Amino acid sequence: MGQVGNQPGENLRINPERLWDSLMDMAKIGPGVAGGNNRQTVTDEDAEGRALFQKWCEDAGLTMGVDEMGTMFMRREGTDPDALPVYVGSHLDTQPTGGKYDGVLGVLAGLEIVRTLNDLDIKTKHPIVVTNWTNEEGTRFAPAMLASGVFAGIHELDWAYDRVDAEGKTFGDELKRIGWKGEEKVGDRKMHAFFELHIEQGPILEAEGKDIGVVTHGQGLRWIECTVTGKESHTGSTPMPMRKNAGRGLAQITELVHEIAMDNAPNAVGAIGHIDVYPNSRNIIPGKVVFTIDFRSHELDTLNGMVARFEEEAPKLCEALGAELEWQSVGSFDPPAFDETCVGMIREAAERLGYSHQDIISGAGHDACWINRLYPTAMVMCPCVDGLSHNEAEEITKDWARAGADVLFHAVVEKAEIVG
Repeated sequence: MGQVGNQPGENLRINPERLWDSLMDMAKIGPGVAGGNNRQTVTDEDAEGRALFQKWCEDAGLTMGVDEMGTMFMRREGTDPDALPVYVGSHLDTQPTGGKYDGVLGVLAGLEIVRTLNDLDIKTKHPIVVTNWTNEEGTRFAPAMLASGVFAGIHELDWAYDRVDAEGKTFGDELKRIGWKGEEKVGDRKMHAFFELHIEQGPILEAEGKDIGVVTHGQGLRWIECTVTGKESHTGSTPMPMRKNAGRGLAQITELVHEIAMDNAPNAVGAIGHIDVYPNSRNIIPGKVVFTIDFRSHELDTLNGMVARFEEEAPKLCEALGAELEWQSVGSFDPPAFDETCVGMIREAAERLGYSHQDIISGAGHDACWINRLYPTAMVMCPCVDGLSHNEAEEITKDWARAGADVLFHAVVEKAEIVG
């Protein structure tokens, strides 16, 4: 095998064909309409994907634990029964029009680590636990990263159970219905460290020609739900000076958000996504518009400064239109800085294996962002074609998957400490 000290030797690599075949087999469950996947959380398709993952893990000699949020913990024993486990994983749930790799790569690369250790008869001092976090996407039951959020103490269990989908079904009832509500108390597990591999979901690595993104920070987030209230009136018969057009409030705040983000670039982004216009009729001036601002930055002062500027300037814009503005926070987390030691292991693994790499900020939220609050955590990223994600056209190459999994493998095994 070859190793230097506790570092795995450069010839220690995963089986890329087996990893790819596993990705393609999992993609058969919950197929989308355009080549991707629709395996939303706590659906029948989610249950089927979980069962396949369970079978693969048990075939690899792993034992399963499931907590009250349905998160799956698949354990490979270490030689020291008192050593805290090294956790590795991500999520198997997808967006309604999701790709084959977002989340899934991180879970199945964790399984591939165990399979390769078994092939080579390598033992580690620390146990290794491959993890599938429930409801990372948050598309059916908001918010995102729900199970890891409960694990980290961000959300209460009963509150999570009471989340409701578009059909009025609760998360707790659906988790129980599909048979994946475990008995283990959420958050009882202790970790030596947590590692997560994920596709970048952005264009930087591909554009720079890099194999590996060494994630040093995650972005903090502020979601602000705004309601602009004007006055509904006929588009044809209301004189221009007498209009109270809530749509203009949306338009001007959209430009303000863009200006705020540009003024803080390249360390921040911002946009307005979800928009509801009332009454949404061709010949009625909008009387109310409800929309959500999404500000993100890996710098806390920058993030808070963006919000402060919005709060100062946006009301003045609406006041000038004769409209009223109300807003409230509907999502917030501060930017995480990942553990320097674990991040260093990822960077050194990429160098040892000969993969090109660069430090990168995660533009999206991940389960690792919550676990980072409790235990040493780090992330590995691989490129994705055109930076496209949350889309059925999401694509990566087999070489990118192999590189990401190899680096993950080395970091996890080094942290778990090879015996012998």
